[in-house]
Amino acid sequence: MIAYLTAIATLVGIRAVLTLGLNVQWGLTGLVNLGAVAFFAVGAYTSALLAVGGTPLALAWPAAVGMATAAGAGLAMVALRLREDYLAIVTLGFGEVLRLFLLNEAWLTHGANGVTAIPRPLHAQFTRHYDVFYLALVLVVVALVYAALERLRRSPFGRVLRAIREDEIVAAVAGKPVFRFKVQAFALGASIGGLAGILFAHYLAYVEPNMFLPQESLFVWLALILGGSGNNRGALLGSVVLLGLLEGSRFAKDVIPFLTGVRLAAAQQILVGVVLVVLMVRRPEGLLPEKPGSD
Repeated sequence: MIAYLTAIATLVGIRAVLTLGLNVQWGLTGLVNLGAVAFFAVGAYTSALLAVGGTPLALAWPAAVGMATAAGAGLAMVALRLREDYLAIVTLGFGEVLRLFLLNEAWLTHGANGVTAIPRPLHAQFTRHYDVFYLALVLVVVALVYAALERLRRSPFGRVLRAIREDEIVAAVAGKPVFRFKVQAFALGASIGGLAGILFAHYLAYVEPNMFLPQESLFVWLALILGGSGNNRGALLGSVVLLGLLEGSRFAKDVIPFLTGVRLAAAQQILVGVVLVVLMVRRPEGLLPEKPGSD
């Protein structure tokens, strides 16, 4: 039972990092990114391929974050010139194109077989209680990312992002380089998503393209909306509530005899839909909405 709860907490913590990255893009800046899972995949695959190829993790992890940041900045340079609805379509398409690239370019990504035997950090030193060690590592990363983003939210940079979110024309009239700030915010969110992907790949020691379906982005969005966009605490709470529920329900078929894998997937979709409807009716701003003037 302890191993089961440790595994769920680790996966929820990893998804919480991804949700915090999306909160920078949407919650603080108002940028629609329906392809958050793409940067999750970039971080996971870059680190996995480098580590399997013999690169030390101390180099592979920064390289993976750098690759996710570059991918985010490159996409932002093109897509952020579009209107909000077109931006949503482009980011959604980017995520799916990247997944198809991972699936078909087997010479680089091993295709549908995925990348196996990904090294796990400090595994030799914590053989007996490795899952507990990895959970502690994930929680430390969540705490560091949260603390850094709280500091950013209260900084002049964070205030400019929120000004752009509220009215970018007014921000531009005030002399702020709106496009540059938007690119920086998008790249920062992508880098945090890449960091989450690194933790994911090295925890499971295996990645394959279908782990990065568009519905993963949907779940992260729902977690952010559930918790309260614009509020880092809300992003964490939404991740724990929604993603904890989803991860926990994966094992429901082990204790409910008539619940097959197909029925479980359908039940999860129904559950997410019901949660979203109830939330929109009862708490449209989320469980922990952003408080005006909280900084």
